[in-house]
Amino acid sequence: MFGSTEIIVIALVIFILFGAAAIPKFAKSLGQAKAEFEKGIKKEDIKKKDTIKRDNKQS
Repeated sequence: MFGSTEIIVIALVIFILFGAAAIPKFAKSLGQAKAEFEKGIKKEDIKKKDTIKRDNKQS
């Protein structure tokens, strides 16, 4: 998808626009958002499996 040159250019632009202090905060919030997303996916997967088990028992 992206080559190493493109990633470096994007990182430099982000560094210039937001400064060094904002990058760790951004990375932390990005990690928290990813964790919340994965937790939500797991919950939906568990609900789906429970529904399938319940439907199979009723049949």
